[in-house]
Amino acid sequence: MPNRQKLYFYHKPDAATMEVVAPLYDLAKRYDFILEKDYRNANIIVSVGDDDTFLQAVRNTRFRDDCLYAGISMTGKRTIYCDFESEDQSTIIEAMMNDNIEVRRYPTIDVNIDGETSFQCLNEFSVRSSIIKTFVMDVFINDLHFETYRGNGMLVSTPTGSTGYNRSLNGSIVDPLLPCIQVSEIASLNNNQYRTLGSSFILGGDRKLTLKVVQDGNDYPIMGMDNEALSIQHVEKIDVKLSERQIKTIKLKDNSFWEKVKRNFL
Repeated sequence: MPNRQKLYFYHKPDAATMEVVAPLYDLAKRYDFILEKDYRNANIIVSVGDDDTFLQAVRNTRFRDDCLYAGISMTGKRTIYCDFESEDQSTIIEAMMNDNIEVRRYPTIDVNIDGETSFQCLNEFSVRSSIIKTFVMDVFINDLHFETYRGNGMLVSTPTGSTGYNRSLNGSIVDPLLPCIQVSEIASLNNNQYRTLGSSFILGGDRKLTLKVVQDGNDYPIMGMDNEALSIQHVEKIDVKLSERQIKTIKLKDNSFWEKVKRNFL
């Protein structure tokens, strides 16, 4: 891997993690990789922990699309975002020394709040009521008013994020080769006044989802960016669409997305 020799390790600084990470640092030095202290100088960003650690690594290194991300699991098993196990050094070495490495690309989504605050998500974006009370949103697909929703919130997931919270809401698992976003309701209220689709729906990459929060006093929703929360007062309009930026990861033999799904759920 001659063009990807600069590594940045992302992990927790606690003693248990440092004990696991220390041999990985030694391994990288042994194979002449440069260990960078600044993620902006790295060609490979390696997270060590679990899927949450990987999501934080991508977010805290600003969703770089000009480098390669790799996830190493400390849980004893490979997960959706962690292709390696910390104890399986032979697989890590094989990937490090592979000059013809294959790259997997994961879609991300862009979120804009009231035209002022914007951010990206690799896994999912959620908007939920912050009090014990349902709230109302008008749902638009592009400029079409699709439905008026009342309930606890809405979830928008990427294809890889479809295996997470979306799955618990009976959403579909989506192949990451499909450039799309999935929209799922969280405890919707359906009656003679409010009527929604009642199931998840998938939007193509060129579509824009707009959620307009009805200002009825419950306009302080909690928004989730992957595994982090964001609270903004008086939210009126949320625009969500597929991003042009993709996250690149190492693609290993016999470790496709569907093999990951089978390994983790079946």
